[in-house]
Order: sequence, then C-alpha cells, then structure tokens
Amino acid sequence: MAGHKPGTDQISGSSPLPDEAEARAALVLGLRRRGVGAREVLAAIERLPRRLFLSARHHSLAYEDVALPIECGQTVSAPSVVAFTVQALGIAPEHAVLEIGTGSGYQAAIMAHLAARVETLDRFATLADLATRRFAALKLDNVKARQADGFEGFRQKGPFDRIVVNAAVEAVPDSWIQQLKPGGLLIAPIGTAKRAQSLIRFQKTESVMTAETLMSVRTVMLQPGLAKKL
Repeated sequence: MAGHKPGTDQISGSSPLPDEAEARAALVLGLRRRGVGAREVLAAIERLPRRLFLSARHHSLAYEDVALPIECGQTVSAPSVVAFTVQALGIAPEHAVLEIGTGSGYQAAIMAHLAARVETLDRFATLADLATRRFAALKLDNVKARQADGFEGFRQKGPFDRIVVNAAVEAVPDSWIQQLKPGGLLIAPIGTAKRAQSLIRFQKTESVMTAETLMSVRTVMLQPGLAKKL
C-alpha cells in the first residue's frame, strides 16, 4: 500500500448487498483455484466492491467471473482476466503504472492498491468521468483518469514502470516503448479485429524488447483519437 486508505463500500448512496462480503470471498477462492496466487492482488480484489463499477441491472452478477457491459458500448473484463493480467504485471509499491483503456475503472482501482501511482486513459470522456467519481468515493487518491488518445500514451507523467493496455493493437507503438522505463513491463493484446489475440508481456532492456505470450484473449481493437460523443 502506498499510504492511502483502501476505501469504503459507499458510493452515490449505494448500500452493500447483505451477502456481498461472502460473494467477494467466493470470487477470490475461485481465482485461487484458477491459479491466481499473488496475495496482494487477491486482497485488493476482495476489498473492492465490483458492483460499484457496474450499472444497477448487473449488480447481481458483480461477483461472477464474467465480462459485463458498461457505458459507451464497452465491457468490463471478467475478474479472472483482470487478476491474471495484474498479477503478470508484478506491481511493486514504488511503481508508477499507465493503463490504456480505463473502461469502468475497476482494474485501475485494483492497481491503485498495489502501486504508488496509476494514470489511466480512455478515449471516452464519460468513462473517464465515471471512473474519477468512483475513485473519489473509494478514497483512492493515487489514481487519476483522463480522456486521452491511448496511442500517444501519457508522456507528461512518464516514464512508467508498468504499462497495461486493455484493447488490442497490431503492434506496440513507439510512444509506449519510449514511456516505459528500462527493465519495465508492458502487457497488451496483440492481433487483429474479430479474431483471438495474444496477451503478450514485453520487457524493455537497454537494447531490445523481449516478449512472452501469457494467454489467448478476444477484445476490441484500440481506436485512435478521442471519442466525439460520450
């Protein structure tokens, strides 16, 4: 932890579900059985109310290991995908992290419990604004959401120890490589639209980027620029 409070379950007057603690514990147990072993990651997932990152009609599914729709026609990844991705990042308490593709803000909130600082970008202003409100309600003061073109990264706050990308690209842009510290890790889905992509972990050395395939995923392609609406 980086000197901030983990947060509460209260947002916009919502009250926790009676069995929410049990549902979170069951989710974490399921993640352990699937091979997620990083205790800090599991603790952050158990601590965070995932339902607060979802619309009311999906609250009953908040602790199921499924992807769910969110605003702006986007989705929030299944908790197992989030857990495996964050575990693979190996975030340390002193790290600065850049996330490209804020979505609901759920993954960024998990990483905020692990890192010194998280910067998260989304092309939709609505998603960045909603995530900002959720972070504030949870008293997570070390994570900031902004509307920005993910392909450009966020040079003003770089370089970063870790970069994670939540939409697929055909190749890693030079801007991301430049904003990654030597020895840093970058995880992104690599591939083309409407096909399975490879979630790849890159490590930056002084002269080369090494690559390791983590798993097969299927996600939308990262779009350039800012969304004109929403």
